[in-house]
Amino acid sequence: MSTAELKVPVDGEGFLVDRDDWSEEIAAALARGDGFELTRQVRDFINQARAMYEQDGVVPPLRIFAKKQGVTTKDLYEIFKKGPMKLICKWGGLPKPTGCV
Repeated sequence: MSTAELKVPVDGEGFLVDRDDWSEEIAAALARGDGFELTRQVRDFINQARAMYEQDGVVPPLRIFAKKQGVTTKDLYEIFKKGPMKLICKWGGLPKPTGCV
């Protein structure tokens, strides 16, 4: 399913307009729209980022997120290729991280 098929409003960069629209199905559709199939590990990263956002009210910085996940920033870049936190947040229905252009 694409985001169009799911009828979910997204902004110009593909981030959800309304965080409450998020679901695992939406996450998978957003990732597929970026040419990426979600793995269990990526789903775990998304869920952890969502939990951190709920707890702290902000998107976690990449270094802090990596440390709490027990991985390096290099590991995250190997999985996501570019902008790990941007993609995790996009697919996780979270706001665009600060510092992302």
